[in-house]
Amino acid sequence: MLTLLRDLIQHKWSANAGLLKAVAQHKPSNEDDELRRLLHHILIANRFWLALSMESAFDEKKESTVPQTLDALTAGYRETCGRELDWISNLEETNLARRLETPYIPGISFSVAEAVMQVCMHSHGHRAQGATRLRLLGGTPPAMDFILWLKERPAPCWD
Repeated sequence: MLTLLRDLIQHKWSANAGLLKAVAQHKPSNEDDELRRLLHHILIANRFWLALSMESAFDEKKESTVPQTLDALTAGYRETCGRELDWISNLEETNLARRLETPYIPGISFSVAEAVMQVCMHSHGHRAQGATRLRLLGGTPPAMDFILWLKERPAPCWD
């Protein structure tokens, strides 16, 4: 299970970086506030579940501030990617069953494995929305399919 979760996380960051790069290269998309808010939402969800899984603090007020530029947002993605890849590379199979609780969904707990699946699937769904928005604005979304990523397993390209 851990191997698959690591692959899903690595794919997530590669796909996120690809979408951000496509948005950055298309001026109307780069300047689109709606798209930037959606991309920010993906990031803060990732940061929330990662903080919860790592048992570290999450400053909701600070995290909720949408960066003014795509470059600033991309910097947040890059930093979070590094933290999550470091964390997952040191995780052991036995850590996946640890239970997590969040005040945002009271009355239920989630395993670390379920949290990882949630953030990967959540990111996937919103990346699809971002790709649709990019296309509506006249841009071209990158290929982001997991199955295509498996062929060469590219690392995220943030440049």
